[in-house]
Amino acid sequence: MRWSEIDTIPCPVAQAMAVIGDTWTILILRDALRGATKFDEFQRATGASRAIVSDRLAHLVEHKVFERVQYEDHPPRFAYRLTPRGRALQPVLMMLAHWAETQLSVKTRSSRRRHTTCDHSFTPVITCSECGEPATPDTITYDQPRHVAVKA
Repeated sequence: MRWSEIDTIPCPVAQAMAVIGDTWTILILRDALRGATKFDEFQRATGASRAIVSDRLAHLVEHKVFERVQYEDHPPRFAYRLTPRGRALQPVLMMLAHWAETQLSVKTRSSRRRHTTCDHSFTPVITCSECGEPATPDTITYDQPRHVAVKA
């Protein structure tokens, strides 16, 4: 199977990876969640080539993660704004950063997480929507999926 066909796998992780499963895409999303909206901001922050940034932004617009909004007429210039679908990726990136901070012993350059409601720094935790208890690898099981044959 080719990477370009990953979206044909009937699996939510594969479907998500088809949209955001690229290193440059994740870094562009990181910067958008921190307030970047302009092409040059994404290019400068990621260090990716202009062609890569252009390709990834077009892909994210196509998948409705960003909307492209013209902010200047002459020459035409566009901003890339996160849609609700794009903003919904914030917890995913936050948990990915937390995993790297705790499992890879990275020297973090990210700012501390602060919850604006209570003004406290916090550690992200996934909780059960039903009982409110933390949902951890030791407390989660999965139903066996029905496998659908995928053409190779």
